Amino acid sequence: MISFFSTNQDHLKEFRLTDFKAAAIFAVFLILIGSGLDYFLYPEYFAVFTTARAINCIFILIVYGSLKIRFFIKKIKILTLIWLASIQLMIGWMIWKTAGPSSIYFAGLNLALYGVGVILPFTLFQTVGFGLFTYFIYFSACYLSSNFLVNIDQFLGHSIFLILSILLSTFCVYFNERERKQIFLLQHELSQKNLNLEQTTKSLTQIKNHMLQQEKMAALGTLSGGLLYEASNPLNYSLMALDAAIDNQVVKNNSDLQENLGDAKKGIQRIQEIISSLKTFAYQKFSKDNNRTFLLEKTIGSALHLTGFKLKGIKKIIDLPQDTHVHGVESAIISVLVNLFSNSAFALSKVTHKERCLEIRGELKEGRLYISVRDNGPGIKPEDLPKIFEPFFMTEDVEQGVGLSVSHSIIQRHGGSLRVSSEYGAWTEFSFDLSLASSKTL
Repeated sequence: MISFFSTNQDHLKEFRLTDFKAAAIFAVFLILIGSGLDYFLYPEYFAVFTTARAINCIFILIVYGSLKIRFFIKKIKILTLIWLASIQLMIGWMIWKTAGPSSIYFAGLNLALYGVGVILPFTLFQTVGFGLFTYFIYFSACYLSSNFLVNIDQFLGHSIFLILSILLSTFCVYFNERERKQIFLLQHELSQKNLNLEQTTKSLTQIKNHMLQQEKMAALGTLSGGLLYEASNPLNYSLMALDAAIDNQVVKNNSDLQENLGDAKKGIQRIQEIISSLKTFAYQKFSKDNNRTFLLEKTIGSALHLTGFKLKGIKKIIDLPQDTHVHGVESAIISVLVNLFSNSAFALSKVTHKERCLEIRGELKEGRLYISVRDNGPGIKPEDLPKIFEPFFMTEDVEQGVGLSVSHSIIQRHGGSLRVSSEYGAWTEFSFDLSLASSKTL
């Protein structure tokens, strides 16, 4: 309601400014036209009345010109009352100078009253006050004239006419003011509906974008399912060949060759884990057989080992609670951690002016283990944060184009959520939560 009344007052000021300008020009026109009345009815006063009219017109035009100044615009209501009062005073002076109660100039007082009631946006109180002021001017002009008592009947008749004009003006102002408020109320309701419509449109746009995102994820799921099927066999053949080679007596006698083949086997196993993680897009939930209890601390160690080369030269701070037994698919969580560590390593590779640091912290809360992975790299731009989990989204701050979207889906299927926060130029933190082994399983 405060906003409505504020808007109402703003509109009222605009109306006053527009109507004042129109009324001022019209008043100047009527005052100048009245010189003809002076010439034909009171030629002896023509010169002095014309001078008075000219002075009054100049005053009104000066006030009109002052509206270009902000200070005077704020005082427009007072200025309007002042120039209207100057007209009534001039007419009252003319009545006193001429025939008093029988003077034809009393009609000019009525014109000003009608102008206030019909044209100018005055309040009811202001209109009544202006009407009483006008009648006081007429009474004073007639009372001070020399033929007041002689023309008392005309005075009373003109007084009744003036009072009726005041009542009519007040009546018009009352309904004009009520209609203005009604119009402002309708405009306010319309603006609120437009605002609600705009918010609804934004919500629908977000829903549409979410649906498009879901379609992308579904398409990626189909792709990952086919990729898993096509890649599994050659990977299995490669692992079988490597196992056979490692068991060969020649390899067993050559430590370097044995180490190289072992590293190659780990690499192929890592490829299998990555492809397996893509399976989360093709299936809505994990197999119960794979949903087991495992020690997250050990899983973090495995992920650090797999990303050891990328994290070389980076200080690692690990702060975990004593019990980190959680429910889930261990290989999938390793895939998430490897993705997060790789992104941190990529971000920290851009930092040269400070100590590069990777913090891994855990907190037990309400039957879940909350893990955060934070680096002091360059951070992520605010405009990129809402899109960070979209498939194939890549920036100069994030290396993986599909990894984060995969990781996001994996954590969702574990009943948690993967979140990101960042201060551009300072740090980035990814966090997720898993169900503790002591709580209900997935």
